[in-house]
Amino acid sequence: MKTTITKTLAALALSAAFISCKKSKNDVPENPGNFVLAVTPVASTGVADYLLTAGSLDNGTVSIIGNGVEQDGTYRYYVTSGNKFFSLLYGQGNPGAVTVYDVQAGKLNKLNDFTAATVHAFAPVDKDILMVRNPRAYAAAGSTLANWYIVNTENNKQTAEGTFDAVVPTGNGEIAHLSWIKQVGNKVFAPFFSIYNSRFWTKFPDEAWIAVYTYPTMQLEKVIKDNRTSFIGRYFTDGLGLVENGDVYAFSTAVAVDDNTATTDVLTDSKLTSTKPSSITRIKAGTTEFDQSYLMNFETASNGYVITNWLYIGQNKFVANMEPKATKGAYVVGKRLAVVDVLNKTVSPVSGFPDVAAIASVTTNNYSPKDGRTGYIGVNLTDGTTWVYKIDAANNTAAKGLKVEGGLITAIQHVK
Repeated sequence: MKTTITKTLAALALSAAFISCKKSKNDVPENPGNFVLAVTPVASTGVADYLLTAGSLDNGTVSIIGNGVEQDGTYRYYVTSGNKFFSLLYGQGNPGAVTVYDVQAGKLNKLNDFTAATVHAFAPVDKDILMVRNPRAYAAAGSTLANWYIVNTENNKQTAEGTFDAVVPTGNGEIAHLSWIKQVGNKVFAPFFSIYNSRFWTKFPDEAWIAVYTYPTMQLEKVIKDNRTSFIGRYFTDGLGLVENGDVYAFSTAVAVDDNTATTDVLTDSKLTSTKPSSITRIKAGTTEFDQSYLMNFETASNGYVITNWLYIGQNKFVANMEPKATKGAYVVGKRLAVVDVLNKTVSPVSGFPDVAAIASVTTNNYSPKDGRTGYIGVNLTDGTTWVYKIDAANNTAAKGLKVEGGLITAIQHVK
């Protein structure tokens, strides 16, 4: 079953260049189609997303003014599995509403509403959506546990839940905070970073781990370890890429942090402590070990950048977000793009993408048909306009596609 993941992390920082809008009559008509865009209205305070449909990402215009399906709650994240689109509310620690849609005649059609726990990692597994809630502090008594939940995509309901020990996977006494989860064969691969408090500090900055769980019982089978890189992925960021031959590639931004004792506020200030370079590693198909014959030093291949996110586009190629090593940070999303060929270990900068100074934010939840050539990235510009850019990996170029009016793109997906 072809599945695609997307998620919304938090409300984007709003640039002063954007103008507040209200739902009202607009000259831009509906744009029926099977592409779904989540758009946060431009406003001075937290507001809910609107979901818009589009027939194409290559051209045209969509607008939330007078159009779209309003979501309840400020923070939303999304999972697309086959012909179902799940909109989940991030409840700030409390349970949140989940709304399930399909697309009928080019428009969103609501199928069901239910309530589920706020989670930090989620992905399609078989015919389910697996979701995990990570602890950020040790339990006052007993084991420190992570919670998992299964939502069945056929009946659109939560069907199972359970817990697993969140300290055992690290093997060092710290908490395993999952950065993401991904189905690999009949297993669940869960890369994690090791933490000892809610500020994500660690005493083990130069190690990478992937916990391997059985499914659907979520029993820990083993932990894959590597000391050539720092942890895989980032907070709320999928650092694993599964390619057509079954190999799994993993990126590290090298942004582990710990207490910065050199500052006056030693209880809150953090410092970067990773000494390993931002890199890409590999687990070969059918194995549960890092391939020691493969290591792509991303900083060397890119001439001084780190990778902060990526979108798999097929045929061993990714569209990657990059940030100069000198300005990297735990939550910094790179505004420069490159096409990364993991098989040939090449990084090719994308031309035609807006200059960094012109970009207010880049959408981290994007879409590719996985044709080995095409990716679509949302861009919110400082001039107040918002676009979907089409990336052509055949010539490493970007071009404006669909224009979005009235808000900031937070997700781009496709529903069958």
